[in-house]
Amino acid sequence: MPKLTEPLPHSPIEVVTDILHGVPVEDPYRWLEDQDSARTRAWIAEQTRYACCYLDRIPGRELIRRRIRELLDVETHDSIQRAGNCYFFRKRLPGQEQPSIYMRDGAEGCDRLLIDPLERGTGKYTAIKPLKVSPDGRLLLYEVKEGGERTGTFELLEIETRNRLSDFLPRGYLRGFAFAPDGESFCYVHEAVDAKRPFYRAAYRHVLGTPPSEDHEIFFAGESAKMRLSLFFEGAFLVIFVHHFLEKTLTDIYLKPVKGEGRPKPIFLGVDYHLGLRVLHERIFAATDRNAPNRRIVEIRLRENGRHDWIDIVPEIRVPIQNWFIAGSCIFVSYREMTNRIRIFELSGKQLAELPIRGDETVRMVPASPESDELLLETESFIEPIGIVRYSPKTGTSTPWTKRPSPFDPANYSHSRIWFLSGDGTRVPMYLVGRRDVLEGTGNPTIMTSYGGYGVSMTPQFSIFTAFLMERGCLFALPNIRGGSEFGVEWHEAAKRRNRQTAYDDFLSAAEWLIKTERTTAGRLAIFGGSNSGLLVGAALTQRPDLFRAVVCMVPMLDMLRYHLFDHAHVWKDEFGTVDDPDDFAALLKYSPYHQVLQGTAYPATMIVSGDADRNCNPLHARKMTARLQAANASDHPIFLDYNKFRGHSPVMPLSERIEALTDRMAFLCDQLQLSI
Repeated sequence: MPKLTEPLPHSPIEVVTDILHGVPVEDPYRWLEDQDSARTRAWIAEQTRYACCYLDRIPGRELIRRRIRELLDVETHDSIQRAGNCYFFRKRLPGQEQPSIYMRDGAEGCDRLLIDPLERGTGKYTAIKPLKVSPDGRLLLYEVKEGGERTGTFELLEIETRNRLSDFLPRGYLRGFAFAPDGESFCYVHEAVDAKRPFYRAAYRHVLGTPPSEDHEIFFAGESAKMRLSLFFEGAFLVIFVHHFLEKTLTDIYLKPVKGEGRPKPIFLGVDYHLGLRVLHERIFAATDRNAPNRRIVEIRLRENGRHDWIDIVPEIRVPIQNWFIAGSCIFVSYREMTNRIRIFELSGKQLAELPIRGDETVRMVPASPESDELLLETESFIEPIGIVRYSPKTGTSTPWTKRPSPFDPANYSHSRIWFLSGDGTRVPMYLVGRRDVLEGTGNPTIMTSYGGYGVSMTPQFSIFTAFLMERGCLFALPNIRGGSEFGVEWHEAAKRRNRQTAYDDFLSAAEWLIKTERTTAGRLAIFGGSNSGLLVGAALTQRPDLFRAVVCMVPMLDMLRYHLFDHAHVWKDEFGTVDDPDDFAALLKYSPYHQVLQGTAYPATMIVSGDADRNCNPLHARKMTARLQAANASDHPIFLDYNKFRGHSPVMPLSERIEALTDRMAFLCDQLQLSI
């Protein structure tokens, strides 16, 4: 195990003290929030040099890199959608840095290349993704990203000729897009990065071939940073949503018939519940949690007086509805508990069938149109990568649309599910995955992750991160902590906002169970997570550093007193709360990882991952946390920052960068857990 003999990068302490609700809160590294300052850039460069001094000395890196390349460099398919009889999707061939956009005419047709990002001549960080096909099948809307940015540029391709049109939307956030039925114009909501009035919320209509200056404003919602506008065509209507991010999120919904002129008319104003619409032959269906926390599907019959009729089609059950689509005159409804269920209903609500799904498999429905005669499904498990399947409502049969890539041999691997008690006595389930001999043994090196937020359920998914480690004898543990929705809305609410600590308590209890039952020891237990899961592992390492040997904390939020002040993070107020509310402030201060770092504490080896392009979880969190942990740490374990100016929140880095990044993470964990390479 290489020792870091180089001195830590110097991180000057310049304390800024805020008085929040009468409580003084010190921030010693506020200066690192300025990403573009010369001193921050010099600090990042020094941190990168420091990290390389450790990572480059780990033995066996070339063997790790070789296996990571074998696992990653396979043919992949994603972002599939069907329009008419044609399929549009991304495909990356072995050896290619980025996937290209293809079209397949019919399920058995040949794949035809439409767009190769390399042809743009802008380098390997340029990524593209198909978004929408025009109703006449003539045009394709696609997104262009540079590195891991959340923003993109939006372009149009004439499919038959492969010619790019002059019509495009500049770099920014595309909040809504709808081709007109005749394919000669489109409606859109777009927030440009360099807009002179960045909070002007309006929808426009653009006629193909005309300059953007002639775009016609069809709807204006207002001018506010705490408002978001979106639109889409649904059946015979243009549907417009206006979300107001106030103390609670309120939504206005407008409809405008596709045919004819006139302004969009409001059908709902100020609703504080979820309402997802689908329109079929002017019948309006919706999934809603109005009077149904786990959601139900209704038909809404509009009345002029606003007192619309709500008719139950698919009633609420104890398991929450995750997603739903109408295809082939059927309603497909997916439910997510510990495992997936997909039930099929007539439009009247009569249940027709239920798709057979293995208990160790995750199945996701791909968006479909009501006219489609099939439903596309993505399937995966802990030991099988994503495959795409076609399901026919008429015959009830499933056929593979493409072969699964096979970089990992699942033959000797299995999983089990156990239950442990959290600190408050709640029974919480946990998946254990690994080689069969590991599942039956004790004292194994172990890696653990979870999520614990936004009602996101943790189900079996394939990960090269975990596959590589399981090949080397690691046990993989995935507790279904509160904050998800594995057991309905109550499971989410139990760890939401001021109750967030409950998710962290569950996660720490899972670690304690693994050690108590001798599955592993604290010296052989590592945790990892990204985004909200990065916050989770950040809270775990600061609250119980004695439980873990190593931590990989990726693109996280960690300063929970200031998260809402940057980018668009204020929209997460309902999930976390903000310091503006005194009760929220008290809860946030108790667990905010950045504020819970204690001087002289022996912290586990920690790798914090971020990059300039992240505008979801601003990289200031990673920079400030690295500096504070390095200054406070009393152990000889390495604490370092893995930083890349192109890295963001979107998983679009080129293949060579992904191989190097994953090689670094695996080398770090192999070194700390003493795994055989």
